[in-house]
Amino acid sequence: MKTKECNKKIKNMFPEFKELIQKLREDNPHFAHLFERHEELDQEICQLEQDPVNLINIDIESLKRKKLKLKDEIYRLLKQTQNGNFAF
Repeated sequence: MKTKECNKKIKNMFPEFKELIQKLREDNPHFAHLFERHEELDQEICQLEQDPVNLINIDIESLKRKKLKLKDEIYRLLKQTQNGNFAF
């Protein structure tokens, strides 16, 4: 997967929350950290997947699991905020 494709994938994550994501990234340091860490992991995974030697490395799967946990936490905070249980 090319780096541009990876970056586009992040930008399209939770399109229904696009405005809320921007607001939380500005107003909530914890949310901003989670989102940045998710982006870092995504870029790291993309870079590793571009090198055929790394495709057999089980560490990629571990990174993917970490990224998924972050995504779950991001979604939880988005839903919480949307429902009025503000996470600021």
